[in-house]
Amino acid sequence: MDNFADFITEQKNTHMTHIEDKVLYGGVRGTRQAILALRELRKMLGGEKDGNVSVKWDGAPAIFAGIDPNDGQFFVAKKGIFNKNPKIYKSATDVDDDTSGDLADKLKDALKYLPSLGIKGVIQGDFLFSKSDVGKTKIKGVSYVTFHPNTIVYAVPDGTPAAAEIKKAKLGIVWHTTYVGKTFESMKASYGVDVSKLKKSSAVWSQDAMLRDLTKYTMSGKDTALVDGYLSEMGKMFNKISGSTLRELEKDQTLAQTIETYGNTFVRKGEIIKDTRKHVDGLVKHINDKYKKEIDSRKTEKGKATQVDKRDAILKFFSNQNKKSLKMMFDLQKLIVLAKLKLINILNRLSNVDTFVKTKTGFKTTGPEGYVAIDRLGGDAVKIVDRMEFSYNNFSPDILKGWDKPGR
Repeated sequence: MDNFADFITEQKNTHMTHIEDKVLYGGVRGTRQAILALRELRKMLGGEKDGNVSVKWDGAPAIFAGIDPNDGQFFVAKKGIFNKNPKIYKSATDVDDDTSGDLADKLKDALKYLPSLGIKGVIQGDFLFSKSDVGKTKIKGVSYVTFHPNTIVYAVPDGTPAAAEIKKAKLGIVWHTTYVGKTFESMKASYGVDVSKLKKSSAVWSQDAMLRDLTKYTMSGKDTALVDGYLSEMGKMFNKISGSTLRELEKDQTLAQTIETYGNTFVRKGEIIKDTRKHVDGLVKHINDKYKKEIDSRKTEKGKATQVDKRDAILKFFSNQNKKSLKMMFDLQKLIVLAKLKLINILNRLSNVDTFVKTKTGFKTTGPEGYVAIDRLGGDAVKIVDRMEFSYNNFSPDILKGWDKPGR
């Protein structure tokens, strides 16, 4: 039987698929695992199963640090670490040769201060702040120490021990992934970093991403019944979907990505898909419109014919049977989203750092970027994110971002 640890294989943690999109990309097995992962998270929050949940921090840039297995030297890197020719930085000159501005300053700070942690191997985290990014802000009558790396403003009440540590630090990083391997190309990821093995340094506000004492915050009977109801409906819906449709999409990742991209246009606008049958029709129209533009832009008959062939190849998928299954797949995704939002609401109660977004008229309370549920036995994880809220904030011109300031 599949288990939670099968949900994500040991892969480089540069991108994790949203749980509901496993229905599009994962075929029969991936869809089953998505439902199972939610069930296991429900068990964790219900006190029935041991497990960890980490918070996704909205930091920038993603940063890797540790010891180069090839020569034993300390390095820092961005996601280019896993290129065919790994892009890593071991000196300020390396950084300046490849980057500039605020990014270069942060990478050089990392090179200067992270060696004090005594990192063994390779770990990955999110850069939260440099010294110049930390400020004092009064929000809704409360005085906070704040930093604003991306979309979300993180706020720690001034006068607390955590606020004092942040003000003293030269930079702040939250760690979430450990890598093991003899070369960068062969490294395997495991979710979580044991920060107790790192040395203490007043220059670095170094955290792991784990929520503490998860077992103390069990779900109420009402919450449990609601999520169990969603899970039951998911199982029934899953059994109605044609396995051939799921397998066909799994084999055609380009088409699956086209479907996801169309869905994301609604997520970014904060719109909920109500009528999934109309959503299927809208998807077909979206594909036709996209290729009409491509066809009209070609000047030769040969060029037009090539685009017509590409359009027709994609539209072959949309048989009556596949359209019927696709409609049910969208219904299943809606159920997955409803269940994960309920679980997110419960997880949001456990955060010990306040989170806001900054608007032109002040601050608005928001949830964290999301969570990663980690199975202690398998060491693997699944991403749980309120995309409607976070994506809207991320793309809305009304929300001021951390880079919307001089010098960034």
